[in-house]
Amino acid sequence: MTASRTDLLAWLNDLLQINYTKVEQCGAGGAYCQILDSIYGDLPMARVKMNARHEYEFIANYKVMQNVFKAKKIDKPIPVEKLVKCKMQDNLEFLQWMKRYWDSNYGGQGYDPVARRKGAPMEPPATVAPLASGRSGSGTSLNVSGARAGGRTPVGGHRAGSAQSSEAVFNLQNQVKDMSAHLEGLEKERDFYFEKLREIEILVQQQLEVLEGESKDDNTLREIQKILYSTEVSQDGFEVPDAVAPVDEEETF
Repeated sequence: MTASRTDLLAWLNDLLQINYTKVEQCGAGGAYCQILDSIYGDLPMARVKMNARHEYEFIANYKVMQNVFKAKKIDKPIPVEKLVKCKMQDNLEFLQWMKRYWDSNYGGQGYDPVARRKGAPMEPPATVAPLASGRSGSGTSLNVSGARAGGRTPVGGHRAGSAQSSEAVFNLQNQVKDMSAHLEGLEKERDFYFEKLREIEILVQQQLEVLEGESKDDNTLREIQKILYSTEVSQDGFEVPDAVAPVDEEETF
């Protein structure tokens, strides 16, 4: 059974003693590097930027990671261009693979993630720029209190228009809350169906491997796999992830 997003985050935070809240944050690359370090214990962690904030820093982490893949002869292409975009779907799939690899190769030895990071403070990478609370010179235009920047509220009470501004802010805040709740529901629905597709993909692959071992094939399974790996873009703009590239195909930077 493929691990869920919640289970993966719990495992990752416990293993590395970090506080990631989203799978997308793994796109910075540092966590992937340290998962490998927990297995082998010899990664050049001094070169890994655990607090990376920019894409060029993410790519530097993946260079370290790819060198490890080559040294350890790990036959798995790293889709760097997708992962650094910090999209949930791409990073969820790769983190699931990392978890399976860790389960198969971790020897049970003790591991001190904080010591391996030289005690450097860990701040989860930001995958989406936070909403600004206000801009210099304009942030006070919707001040809830109705007070002027650098001035005083008239003695007679709130200045004209302050009540309307406060009501506008309140309405906008409610709209944001409603949209956030709706988005969360859509994300859960998306993750649910994605998990189902992943389970189908794994089942099909396992059956095909069994048949290949017996020098047999199954056209129906091949067609299902073809659909799963299709890269055609639909009218709504959704693009299905690319099929896993051949082992000898290397990522270029």
